[in-house]
Amino acid sequence: MSARILLVEDELDLGNVVKQYLELKGFEVTWVQRGKPAVELLVSKVHYDLVILDIQLPDMNGFEIAEQIKMINKDIFFLFLTSRNEKKDRIYGLDIGAEDYITKPFDIDELILRIKVILRRSGLFNDAETHTVPHNVLYQTSDVSFDTSLMQLVVGNQKPIVLTQREVDLLEYFFTHKNKVLKRDEILTAVWGENDYFMGRSLDVFISRLRKILSQSSTIRIENIYGVGFIFKLEDSNP
Repeated sequence: MSARILLVEDELDLGNVVKQYLELKGFEVTWVQRGKPAVELLVSKVHYDLVILDIQLPDMNGFEIAEQIKMINKDIFFLFLTSRNEKKDRIYGLDIGAEDYITKPFDIDELILRIKVILRRSGLFNDAETHTVPHNVLYQTSDVSFDTSLMQLVVGNQKPIVLTQREVDLLEYFFTHKNKVLKRDEILTAVWGENDYFMGRSLDVFISRLRKILSQSSTIRIENIYGVGFIFKLEDSNP
């Protein structure tokens, strides 16, 4: 059974392209151009495995729709597809539970890859052609547990937080380079594969979210080194 995706996008050309390409890749897609019909579909208990949300819609703000999605069904995955790339928007989008935040213009194949990564975590997608067995590494301190294969981070007695793939890659890079001064350009090249202004803004967003999740830990701190980068300070760890 193919995964069902709800696409909420008001741009006709983009909506058509995304819908057709997703269907070519085997997904079942419902496309609406307004927020209210999307919410009505979800309220009517139509099942979707993933919602792709534009933020700037004619009738509703995409963030508002996301908030309603979480109230209707907290287990539905969703990601933002938007032309808005301000840091505060990215932080807010990730903070309310988005799996990813993709900025237009984007590569359609990258969108497909990110969708597959999200759906694999729930066991909804298994593409033998592109699926590789994930490496499984468990990083631990006395109050933090980070499982790369489950893409989960647990701090103290709190519930596990499911991370995005980019957050997993960034956090793993930090763990493997703990207690060292890490230059911004080195992090961007290692995790994003390139170093430019936009990627630098994205790095700040992801670090802000990781800091928030790790704020209750007494063993881990991510400190700024002004004009240089960061230090991932680790007080203790278990092998």
